[in-house]
Amino acid sequence: MTPSVSSKTMANAIRALAMDAVQKANSGHPGMPMGMADIAVALWTKHLRHNPSDPKWLGRDRFLLSNGHGSMLQYALLHLAGYDLTIDDLKNFRQLHSKTPGHPEIGVTPGVETSTGPLGQGIANAVGMALAEKMLAAEFNEEGFDIINNYTYAFLGDGCLMEGISHEVCSLAGVWKLNKLIALYDDNGISIDGKIENWFGENVRERFESYNWNVIGPIDGHDIEAVSEAIEEAKKSDKPTLIDCKTVIGFGSPNRAGTNKAHGSPLGDEELAEAKKALGWEYAPFEIPQEIYEAFDARQAGAEMEEAWLEKYRRYAEAFPAKAAELERRMKGQLPENWDDVILEAIVNAAGEAKTVATRKASQMALNAYAPHLPELLGGSADLTSSNLTNWEGVQAMRPDTYLGRHINYGVREFGMCAILNGIALYGGFIPYGATFLTFADYGRNALRMAALMKLRSIFVFTHDSIGVGEDGPTHQPIEQTESLRIIPNMDVWRPADTCETLTAWACAISRQDGPSSLIFSRQNLPFVERDEINVDDMEKGGYIMLEAPNGPSSVEVTLVATGSEVALAAEARKQLLAMNIQTRLVSMPSTTVFDRQDKEYRDFVLGEGRPVVAIEAGRTDGWWKYIRGAGTVIGLDHFGESAPASELFKLFGFTVDNVVETVQQVLSQGK
Repeated sequence: MTPSVSSKTMANAIRALAMDAVQKANSGHPGMPMGMADIAVALWTKHLRHNPSDPKWLGRDRFLLSNGHGSMLQYALLHLAGYDLTIDDLKNFRQLHSKTPGHPEIGVTPGVETSTGPLGQGIANAVGMALAEKMLAAEFNEEGFDIINNYTYAFLGDGCLMEGISHEVCSLAGVWKLNKLIALYDDNGISIDGKIENWFGENVRERFESYNWNVIGPIDGHDIEAVSEAIEEAKKSDKPTLIDCKTVIGFGSPNRAGTNKAHGSPLGDEELAEAKKALGWEYAPFEIPQEIYEAFDARQAGAEMEEAWLEKYRRYAEAFPAKAAELERRMKGQLPENWDDVILEAIVNAAGEAKTVATRKASQMALNAYAPHLPELLGGSADLTSSNLTNWEGVQAMRPDTYLGRHINYGVREFGMCAILNGIALYGGFIPYGATFLTFADYGRNALRMAALMKLRSIFVFTHDSIGVGEDGPTHQPIEQTESLRIIPNMDVWRPADTCETLTAWACAISRQDGPSSLIFSRQNLPFVERDEINVDDMEKGGYIMLEAPNGPSSVEVTLVATGSEVALAAEARKQLLAMNIQTRLVSMPSTTVFDRQDKEYRDFVLGEGRPVVAIEAGRTDGWWKYIRGAGTVIGLDHFGESAPASELFKLFGFTVDNVVETVQQVLSQGK
């Protein structure tokens, strides 16, 4: 740090940039950056290991802004530290196609580790990153070579702690003993509606101590040295640490500091000028003196840290070449060279065995086939392992005594699990998946959305996929969940019909590098469906002709389209229709989202252009109408189920061969 520039002046530079950017955009949240500026200076100038010239350096510490509405704090820090973020980028805050969007977004701003804004998910991602660091270190580090060795720092506020997800993930962080996770809590007592004492009265210290966290403070969050000392103390703990920093929101604003008025709107020209005067900041908007830039500049120190790490890594690679090659492969997200052969062998074997099993069991068969070839595959379940069947033969549970297991017990924490998966995926080195019942996808919904937004390689496994759940009744019978997952942009959704399609779904989810996948499996047994041929390429397209009309494509009178458990039903209905001399094509569509990405020529070919289409799925009908041709229709379920044995429910709600045949007859009659 340049001796002529005080830490307080550096903090005021952050405050000034935040005030100026929010004012120019006429939109944003100045209060948090103004309140946390001193904390940021303590962390970023005294502790954070990073290299602005190489934001993806593996040896870097991770910094996450869980209270992402205060994004200008992070943008100011990145700019001042020397990242590729110019003063013009800051002036363009919250504008179209800018590098400084309203909330931090990964892939948009260099140095941003995750997309934050939905409160609580940032700290959840941090828990996932801290766990990934522990597990990779346990697997790859050798004596004298701590190649994987970083801290994960998270800023969070009262809103993050009010969100239930913070309880889920922080409880797990304590159980997992993630001592290299350090959270700095902006304890300012204010949220949008005012003083939080009226709706947030818990003892945060005792809450986190009950999680088995180390808690430091409350300390003065505007005392930079005190914050720095607290961080240093946190590094010595064998537990995750929460540093409670008492701050004033909107610090420096004469009339808004300490009030909710500082939270989410520009200060206004008059108040901004008064705030700068109170802080002793005498510079024009967006003007930062050179000596302040020099004081913040982390490029030289970062390059030296990275070079020291690289030198250690070079010696590590010489001593342990196989481990180094494996680490590099996994951090690049590459799959083993024989991966395509593994897929093909597994599917050919499944076709030969033609087993009648629930697709949740077929999913476990897929894991048994694939996991031995994929040390990066990291599974788990929200207290439903024996129902979701997400473990595989010989897999060990992850425990904090070694961190070497490959299956995680998340407990009953669906939302926390899904967001932790995202943190693991962001860190890299693993392909994570987690499971629960499909009806509880709603609990994890926002984390699924964030995975899709961030294009993460997270895999979400959902079992007990329909009224086939049976006696558990409508509270546990998913009707709308499959369709609701399909409407998330960039989310691939697979609902396979049998063992071959299940293996294909898993293979596609594992191979995908540009977004998450949801895999949806049945509770009840499903028969293996005989088809014209086992064509992996066609199955990977999401929808394909499973059984062609006997007299060929030109003879097709009606196309049945089905997914999951309804494919076998459609196959039986097709037999009766053929017996009635109705030339029927059966299309299996395990993934509408993948099918929709195929070119129009292929889609028209599969559906049979100009011929009526009847779609069948035991769920909401909304998304199926786009495939309907001619006088076709959808056999679905647009209401909740009932509590009864599954066989009775399928009959009650019309998922029978007789109803499908009768529906096709009506469609053909109307067409004529």
